[in-house]
Formats: sequence, structure tokens, C-alpha cells
Amino acid sequence: MSNLKNLTRRPEFAAFVGTLFVFLFFTYFGWPTFIKPLVTAGWLNVAAELGLIALPVSLVMIAGHLDLSVGSILAAGAMTYAIITGHFNLPDIIGLPAGLAVGTFFGFLNGLIVTKTKLNSFIVTLAMMFGLRGLVFGITRLTTSTVLVSVEVNETVRRTFGGRLYLTFENAIVLWVIIAIIVSWILYRTKYGNWIFALGGDETSARAAGVPVERVTIGLFMGSGFGSALLGITQVALFGSAQVSAGQSYVFFSIIAVVVGGVLLTGGYGSPVGVIFGTVTFAIVSQGIYSTGWDSDWSSLILGLLLLVAVLTNNTFRRLALSAGDKKTSEAKSTSRTSPAELKEAKRD
Repeated sequence: MSNLKNLTRRPEFAAFVGTLFVFLFFTYFGWPTFIKPLVTAGWLNVAAELGLIALPVSLVMIAGHLDLSVGSILAAGAMTYAIITGHFNLPDIIGLPAGLAVGTFFGFLNGLIVTKTKLNSFIVTLAMMFGLRGLVFGITRLTTSTVLVSVEVNETVRRTFGGRLYLTFENAIVLWVIIAIIVSWILYRTKYGNWIFALGGDETSARAAGVPVERVTIGLFMGSGFGSALLGITQVALFGSAQVSAGQSYVFFSIIAVVVGGVLLTGGYGSPVGVIFGTVTFAIVSQGIYSTGWDSDWSSLILGLLLLVAVLTNNTFRRLALSAGDKKTSEAKSTSRTSPAELKEAKRD
């Protein structure tokens, strides 16, 4: 019983319940279409693509920051790769690392500005979102005279980043699993993970405890930029083209998935497993609506309600976890104040 109580207090539990609910909901109303392999592949592919951004963004949010520039960084990484390989006909071995490097660089720039100016990350990344979008648009038009660049992707790159398993499941699912393992290892198996939680809990206290706040913050934004660029390159490899407007929807989709996954907007609380459930929940809602025969416009309503319910549910489970911790602390304190004679008497009774 105690194990069950501990499980319900974990940040990913509410996300799991939400995923199970929407899965059963669409299985019932979308039967038997929803459970067909093609439909399953559809929402798994969406979850995998979103997860490539949402998992790194979750670390940024656990540390108490936001990153609204992921859509523009996605477009910057994708266009860099497409222009180098598709327009200038240089090999993928140059274009692909360049695309990832551009995404990582702008993530570094986000972190550097946040740490040096002490401005709120919301403002910094919002400015980066608009500024980088204009920069990508201007450079692309100046270089190629168009906003859409076609790419003849190398076969190895296509199979690795843009291929499909069994003709329906994208290779992005494999990349998603790899990123999830890396993020989980960082958060739970390294001191860097402790620093992330400490930074999200109280930056001042974390700094006083010796946490390298600036280095951690910059590293997290670099990871977010890398994940965004990785998804951009994956989409280029999958579709064989890149456009400057790609990726803008991921700005809020990633935040929705992370919040539904149990991460607090205020930081200091969350888990990668919960974010995985959050991305799956988002994908099921956005794709499952088509299997029911309902108007797809209702998916936005369901997503909005789901976000509100998720926040309320996550806050409830978080309060349960905190109250359990406070209860254990008070019991420990009362025990420490009890004399050995009183403990012996209590055992005798």
C-alpha cells in the first residue's frame, strides 16, 4: 500500500493517468480505426518528433526557465543544412553538423544573454524567436531567392534521420528513445541533474551552495537548441526540403507537452518519463480526433481542457508529495525529541 502511495506522488503519475485516459477515450470513440497500425504509427510519429524538442525543453523548465525560440531555431538548423547541401551542393558531412552547430550556437546565445543580463528567459527567448525568424527569412531569400529549398539527401542520412520502420514508423522514434535515455541519465544519474533541480527550486540558494548557475543555464539552452535543430534536420531528411516557416507550432506544443507531463512552469519539479507521457498524450489527442469522424476543430478544445486539467492534477499530486515529505519530517523531529525511556514505554504498550 505504501508503495502505491509513493507511486501516486511521483510527478509522472498524473501524466500516465492522462495518457491512459485519452488512449481509452479515443479507443472507445474511434473504434476500430484508432487501434489500426497506420493510426498508431501516426500518433507515435508525432510524439517522437515533438519529444525531440520537449525533452530538452523540459530540463530548461525544470531549471525555472522557458525557451520560446525553439521553432525559429528548428528553422535555422533545417535551412542551414538545406542551403549547404541543397543549394551549394556540398556534402552532407558538412551540412548536417553545420545545421546542428547553428541550433546549438543560438541556444548558447540564449543562455549567455539570460545569465549576463539577468533578464527573464521568457523575454530573451521571445526576442530570439522573432529576431531569428527574420534573420533566417532574410538570409534564405538573399541566398536562394526563395523560402523553400529542396535537398537531395544522402541515402545514409535519409535512412538514419528520415527513414521509416516497416514503412510507417519514422526513425524519429529511435532518436526519441535515445534522447529520452540521455536526458534521464543526466537528470537522475549525474550531479548535473541535482544542479538542475536546485536551480529550479531557488537560484539564490543554489548559487550559495556552489552550483555553477551560469554554466548550467547556458548548457541547458544549448541542449534545447541542439534538440530543435535535430528535429529540423530530421524533417529535411524525411521530406527532402526545408522552409523558413517550419517549426513555429512547436513553440507552444512543446510547452503543452512538458506541462501535461508534470513539469511546473515555476521549475524545480518534473521528470523525463512524465514528459514522454505528455508528448504521447498530446499526439493521441491531435491525431486521434481523425479516427472518430468528428470535426478536427474539436482537437484544439480538447487540448485546451487537457492542459487545464493537467495543471490542476499535477498541482494536486505535487501537494500530496510535499505534504508526505512534511509529515515524515515532523515525525522524525518528534521521534528525535522522545527520550529512550519513553520509546521503551511506547514499545511495551
